[in-house]
Amino acid sequence: MSILSEFKEFAVKGNVIDLAVGVIIGAAFGKIVDSLVADIIMPLVGVVFGKLDFSNLYVVLGTVPAGVANTLADLKKAGVPVLAYGNFITIAVNFVILAFIIFMMVKQINRLKRSEEPAPAAAPETPEDVVLLREIRDSLKQR
Repeated sequence: MSILSEFKEFAVKGNVIDLAVGVIIGAAFGKIVDSLVADIIMPLVGVVFGKLDFSNLYVVLGTVPAGVANTLADLKKAGVPVLAYGNFITIAVNFVILAFIIFMMVKQINRLKRSEEPAPAAAPETPEDVVLLREIRDSLKQR
């Protein structure tokens, strides 16, 4: 089997296509969660903590050259080493929310799968004649 035909067989298998679809949907879902965190949750958290914008929390680790504004974007553009811990907080909150949403989705899917599974069939009752024959057999063994 040639490399090209092996690759074609690999690429068209259901698992690879399912994985590709999952990655694409996951990327789109990640953008939705990013927007949820950046545009809805973090502003609310900022209001609770005194109009605090986490994305602009940083510590300058070097010297700021003259004429450079003291904003995170300008400091990064000037190449000043900056510890941007606010961005880390935003991304950590984003991760926690995404993990929770995925957990809830998997939990719901598992619940739906359990409800769809047919109940195990009860063992059929032993016919009366078989029961009587077993009783006779057992009584003969006891003699």
